Amino acid sequence: MEKKHADKKNYLSVRIKWCTLLAAGLIGAVLVEMWTVCIREMRPFTIPAAFTVLFVLLAVAVHRLVLVPYRETRKIYEQFVMGYVMEDLFKVRYPFSPESEQAILRLNEIIDRSNLIAISKKQAEYLALQNQINPHFLYNTLEGIRSEALIAGLDSIAEMTEALATFFRYTISDLENLVTLEDELANIENYYYIQQFRFGSKLDLKIQYDRDPDDEFTEMDFLQCKLPKLTLQPIVENSIYHGIERKIGKGHLVIRISASEERLYIRISDDGQGMTDAKLKELNEKLRRLGDETDDPEKDGEKKQTRGGIAVVNVNRRIKLLFGEEYGIHVYSKEGVGTDVVVELPLVREENRQGGWR
Repeated sequence: MEKKHADKKNYLSVRIKWCTLLAAGLIGAVLVEMWTVCIREMRPFTIPAAFTVLFVLLAVAVHRLVLVPYRETRKIYEQFVMGYVMEDLFKVRYPFSPESEQAILRLNEIIDRSNLIAISKKQAEYLALQNQINPHFLYNTLEGIRSEALIAGLDSIAEMTEALATFFRYTISDLENLVTLEDELANIENYYYIQQFRFGSKLDLKIQYDRDPDDEFTEMDFLQCKLPKLTLQPIVENSIYHGIERKIGKGHLVIRISASEERLYIRISDDGQGMTDAKLKELNEKLRRLGDETDDPEKDGEKKQTRGGIAVVNVNRRIKLLFGEEYGIHVYSKEGVGTDVVVELPLVREENRQGGWR
């Protein structure tokens, strides 16, 4: 830390700041001396007044044309270092120099976004795949269990095994693809079916579409919207295990889907235990960042590799990397009342995939 402070004199920004302060101090000293001489010798104030006005105008110009843009650019660099933004670094309005602008643009070309996304997707692999178990071996084994259960007349075991195999197949395969909301909701319903074997009537799931009756945007239009695979399941799993499971009595889970002209909103609400204001603030602070914080489960205070795949923080990271930092997840919660998780995505549909994300 001492070395870091000792090296500050090497930064051009620090040198420029000290030179500016020195120049301002010298000009100020000269103006003070001019005013002092004029007052002492009863000379006209025309010359010192003119120089004072020029100095004030110069100070205002430097503040508006140099200081304000410098602070904006510096703030973007600070937020990038802290992990809050990434895209903004490549859209700086006031570069320090043509060379620095070209260096940043060159860095943008060198960075392999697919590698960044792959880092976040590594958490999306199910535990079996992380342990290098062949997925086909898993499917075949479950199918064998299902067949034996049917032969023995154990229909409930056969149904649960089939649902589990379907869930694994969806979870493990083709993680890099966007899927339709219909596919995501089908996976959620299958996951809910599996959870019912454990929770029974304690758990209730509803899916609602919030739309104006006069709106041309139909339920089928909602279902054809695209989103990253495994966006919803980790959130639903957190709602069940960290909210509803610890609640006394029946728990309700509602998925509400709505849209604007350019955005898709998915709100996952539960009436579970909720969380304290401190935990809520900490979680939303992590969701604001783009940095990878998935390596320390104990630090985050939540399971980073849940049975369903990726954690909420990592889902948020994937959304921001794929679509931009204006999208992502925000959490609302009140202890003893429940939790709402809002997922904000661009409105991407099958027919406009060729035109980009929107």
